[in-house]
Amino acid sequence: MQTVSGSSGWTRRGIAWVSGATGALALAPLNVLPALVVTCVISVWLLDSLSAFHKPHSRAGIWAAMQVGWWIGFGYFVAGLWWLGAAFLVDAEDFAWALPLGVAGLPAVLACFTALGFAGAFLLWSTGAGRILAFALAMTAAEWVRATAFTGFPWNAFGMAMGNHLVLAQVASLVGLHGLTVLTVLVCASPATLVASGLARARLLAPGLGLALMAALAAFGSVRLWLHPTLFDDSVKIRIMQPNTSQDEHFRADRRDEILSHYIHGSAVATARFPTGLAEVTHLLWPESAFPFFLARDTHALAAIGHSLGDTILISGAARMETSNDDRLPGEIRKVSYFNAIQVVGPRDGRILDSYDKVHLVPFGEYLPLSGWLESLGLRQFVHIPGGFEPGLTRKLMAVPGLPAIFPLICYEAIFPGTLVPDMRRDAGLIVNVSNDGWFGRTAGPYQHLAQARLRTIEEGLPLLRAANTGMSAVIDPYGRYIGTLELGVEGVLDTSLPRQAAAPLFARAPVFAPLGLVFILTALLFWTRRRTA
Repeated sequence: MQTVSGSSGWTRRGIAWVSGATGALALAPLNVLPALVVTCVISVWLLDSLSAFHKPHSRAGIWAAMQVGWWIGFGYFVAGLWWLGAAFLVDAEDFAWALPLGVAGLPAVLACFTALGFAGAFLLWSTGAGRILAFALAMTAAEWVRATAFTGFPWNAFGMAMGNHLVLAQVASLVGLHGLTVLTVLVCASPATLVASGLARARLLAPGLGLALMAALAAFGSVRLWLHPTLFDDSVKIRIMQPNTSQDEHFRADRRDEILSHYIHGSAVATARFPTGLAEVTHLLWPESAFPFFLARDTHALAAIGHSLGDTILISGAARMETSNDDRLPGEIRKVSYFNAIQVVGPRDGRILDSYDKVHLVPFGEYLPLSGWLESLGLRQFVHIPGGFEPGLTRKLMAVPGLPAIFPLICYEAIFPGTLVPDMRRDAGLIVNVSNDGWFGRTAGPYQHLAQARLRTIEEGLPLLRAANTGMSAVIDPYGRYIGTLELGVEGVLDTSLPRQAAAPLFARAPVFAPLGLVFILTALLFWTRRRTA
């Protein structure tokens, strides 16, 4: 502690950066939860040292806290998001020059939210165990802002350190990701008081409460999983096809027939569960943007798919194009719009039965913010769509014959908690997530993406079917149990019956008020402890 508290200048910045980077080890695929303890404990010690030299609410103290928080956040996000660099190398001729912007630039921006959290913690700082509560509340508030500001980016929230562990993650059914974040930080920061000066009782209070909270979370999760085994609807036979198609020059329009044939033949294979292939499958799932052409406008492709399906229904990712006309110029096309969609293809005749357009697009990936200005600098979005995709107008449930109402999530949409509003949750029975993580190769990114999608099942009490181009595809029950997965970078199929949904948990019924209620209780506790120690 003395080394940390007595540090200054670049030594302090280095300690902060390394402690933040250490915390990223708690994320998928490593899932080393104690690593976040290092981050949180050193954060508290650094704030302790600042409070010894700066008066509460002083500008100098707040600025110093923000600097420390920025370096910790910068280390955390560089170590947790380094894999974004792989996307810049898919079309290296166009994007390799911008690789530092993804690997260091985005973490530098995201670290500003961590800096805000440290500023808030410093404003609430005290000498007692209550400072652990202040730190947890301030960091959760900063994480919430990060998840909502500028379209939001809640990737790798601190709560995922516990969210990656099935038993501990069950509390998300009550308070969601942000409630899980405040509990995670409380537990991980609590050992910081062990080396504080003062009576042993005061030093042990926070760690003791942290251990008790951890035990309570583990007990709740264990009992919940024990009381609710996985139940299946055996009349629904699901097959997920993972094509493992590369994102490079092989995925081109002039290879349309080869790619389509790959999907059709790869989906028809015989397996131990379905020895006659698709003949026994009721529903087939293909990943995001499966084709280098517009499926709904390609009658040849639809006919070929419908013929191959037999009596099976296909749910597939597919880019969609829409044109609109100007009434003043009959017959003249005014605008062409492109959408990233999920489409349901009927058996035999290949008719499009239903469609959903992605609402929450990826900035710089699917569209270019401030496009006029940035395009003048030579920038464009990653997808090769003129002008990028446009967002869908609204979220909706999809109707698929033989399945309960589907809540569709395309790729990036799966990382946002609470998007299934209670009115829609009452009718929904299944989450379908199509994705394409092929941009990121064999890195940590696809594992982190899957972990965040899994947390949605616990929050909503709904099973999840996930098809990802290069992995990881999965079937997950409404309590977050993996029924089956396809590993990263392999081609294959995943066969299963459909897991049944659970009763809507508290978070699904009150996605705003449930986590806010927890935060309100903890905030009241914080001010109560401050009054007692004043």
